[in-house]
Amino acid sequence: MDYSVEDIDKILNYKTWSDKKKIDTLLFIDCCLYTNMGKESTQTERHATKVKSRKLYKAIGKIDTAVGKQILNSLD
Repeated sequence: MDYSVEDIDKILNYKTWSDKKKIDTLLFIDCCLYTNMGKESTQTERHATKVKSRKLYKAIGKIDTAVGKQILNSLD
């Protein structure tokens, strides 16, 4: 099943998934966001991707605070 940014809450609430699987899925969504951008992407599209990415990283922070903080601190 393909997941998107809209599925963050659903992923966080899965009881049968391990924390690692949840984080991996959220990072996969983030990876898909950036791989679908190209050099012809507008500044608005790039900004929207960064906003979605930040939401994903904050969700990761809810699962593992240390990892979430490290990722958020590494953003430019």
